[in-house]
Amino acid sequence: MKAIGIETGMDEPQLLEVPRPEPEAGEVLVRTLRVGVDGTDHEVIAGHHGSPPEGEDHLILGHEAVGVVEESNGTDFEGGDVVVPTVRRPPPAGTNEYFERGEADMAPPEATVERGIDGAHGFMSEYFTSPAEYLVPLPPELAEWGFLVEPISISEKALELAYAARSSFQWQPETALVLGNGSLGLVTVAMLTDEMAVYCLGRRDRPDPSIDMIEDLGATYVDSRETPVDEIPDVYEPADLVYEATGYAKHAFESIEALAPNGVAALLGVPGAWAFEVDGGRLHKDLVMHNKALVGSVNSSRRHFEAAIDSLDALPAEFLDDFVTRVANLDSFADAFDRDDDIIKTGVEFDSL
Repeated sequence: MKAIGIETGMDEPQLLEVPRPEPEAGEVLVRTLRVGVDGTDHEVIAGHHGSPPEGEDHLILGHEAVGVVEESNGTDFEGGDVVVPTVRRPPPAGTNEYFERGEADMAPPEATVERGIDGAHGFMSEYFTSPAEYLVPLPPELAEWGFLVEPISISEKALELAYAARSSFQWQPETALVLGNGSLGLVTVAMLTDEMAVYCLGRRDRPDPSIDMIEDLGATYVDSRETPVDEIPDVYEPADLVYEATGYAKHAFESIEALAPNGVAALLGVPGAWAFEVDGGRLHKDLVMHNKALVGSVNSSRRHFEAAIDSLDALPAEFLDDFVTRVANLDSFADAFDRDDDIIKTGVEFDSL
């Protein structure tokens, strides 16, 4: 079968010919419909993150997928069911306490592998197999957009952690600041605008499709070149919630100053090594005296996927049409990996319902 992957030592995805997988006991064979492309895929391709499975010289890419059950193999699924796979799996050494508790998203890197990212083949192939417990049913009417469930689930978890950090008192956030106008930031803006006033930080000049989307959603675009994160409270207003999706290390510390009293910042970006100076005493004092909090979040669990399906269903159709700027077919898959400024969210289509 055909698959899209990265070979060891290469810096571009390739169309590969690999054996069609055979499901083992408890596994389901899934026919792939669509697979999304995001920043993590580009990091893997560039060699900044991830690795192939042990003993192999290539990694099949793709961790944002939707497919159709081809062979249920004695599981509770039926042929034709539309499913979305979660990403994390036990490491080669076997299962561990995180998976046994159903909390794979809370495992440290050495206690898990991630399909399409680190140590396990992904879903960017005509078929893939998965243990049934790692497949989440999706209403067929959402199949077209099902590859967005995984990224939305990342935001679901981050928001859950933010609210949990404020659960010791009555917290009703009225303002949110989303750092980053990439695909993850934009979909989070869309998730939040019905609940609170939202500001979204970016570094783009008008005209720009992401700025148009932000404003069409009723949010406010903030150009970080004109208004840095720590100056946003003076120019606009303090944020009860900060959602950081840039991977720009300074933003973690600037977020403290952007927060309103009792506010919380959820950090999702993964920066590279970078040493710089901060006024640690001032920031520490601000955290303590104003009851602020920072939480880090990575990956997501089954319940976040289930919540993401509800959030996907609630997103306006016009937003989804603008958000997904390109879906390439298998023959032109390289188009899905382009990174032009007018591209927001892309994917590869393998098949249709």
